Amino acid sequence: MRVLICGGGVIGTSIAWFLAMRGAEPIVIERTGVANAASGKSGGFLALDWCDGMALAPLARRSFALHASLAEEIADDWGYRHLVTYGGHAGARTRRGRALAWLADDFAVTQRLGSTETTAQVHPGRFTAAMMRAAEAKGAALRPGRVTGLARQGRRVTGVTADGGTIEGDAVVIAMGPWSILAGHWLPLPAVYGLKGHSLVFDTGTSVPAEALFAEYREPTGALSTPEVFPRDDGTTYVCAISSDTPLPVDPANVAPDPGAIERLEGICRRLSPVLAKAKVLAAQACYRPVTQDGLPLLGRVAGLDNAYVATGHSVWGILNAPATGEAIAELILDGTARSVDLLPFDPARLPPLDAKSLHIGA
Repeated sequence: MRVLICGGGVIGTSIAWFLAMRGAEPIVIERTGVANAASGKSGGFLALDWCDGMALAPLARRSFALHASLAEEIADDWGYRHLVTYGGHAGARTRRGRALAWLADDFAVTQRLGSTETTAQVHPGRFTAAMMRAAEAKGAALRPGRVTGLARQGRRVTGVTADGGTIEGDAVVIAMGPWSILAGHWLPLPAVYGLKGHSLVFDTGTSVPAEALFAEYREPTGALSTPEVFPRDDGTTYVCAISSDTPLPVDPANVAPDPGAIERLEGICRRLSPVLAKAKVLAAQACYRPVTQDGLPLLGRVAGLDNAYVATGHSVWGILNAPATGEAIAELILDGTARSVDLLPFDPARLPPLDAKSLHIGA
């Protein structure tokens, strides 16, 4: 069975892996490169139980377990390791709390949010690329191209149009992150929005141990920021903060930080940690995470069509939930139902389809 997967991010490559493991022929069609957008510029933080009590809980728990098994099963290295995760406040000299050696003196750690049993990490770009390589080793293919439409015969999709030609397939999956909104021209899909975030990657060597941090920081302007800090096994430390609703550009290659956002984030990092203040900045970047109207991903068959599927809208949990998404979508396509996770809460039909006439994103 040939399955065309539109999008070479972590969701698309994970679907390709699980399809290839079942003997299908997935073809990932990607316009700008594997992990070129949020899948290569996010934190890669994994949590077992942070979605407990929500509809996402079964997906997150299954995916957390799959991350551990994939690290054993696939002969590649994407920086998978367990973390201790803390929360705390900057400007907290009068607060009671423990200190971490790499943080500023006026930062107090007030709680432990996760242990090595409940929180972990991957390098997201390396993980995404490794999943694609592993899928290719099992018969998947990566094809450069920009998908611009679908070929249909009644209720069945027979392929996609890309770069002026047609690629034929037995099923199609839309997994283009926030750019899945473009498929609203071709399919009755609910709206997907892009939430922009900014991040820095520092060269910190061995100065920061495997301790993730979720912080609250009051900037000199009075604005409250919530930076997230993730040291990685390759001697780098990733810090993200400062979200915005800047319009999504049509081309992912045109994503750029908002004016002043990187300078603002650098200022936060300097005051947060003397280690970060002295470290070289290796990357200053921005990316858009896909979000939906109700905050839950769109996972399942597209209404009115027999063989069109969508997998997007994971918001900040895309890296975490990619393996379980890939497994469940592969089951849905090949078996007609997902056995590993109940996808009903994520059925795209729960939300009204986007009016394509109102579709507008940035230049």
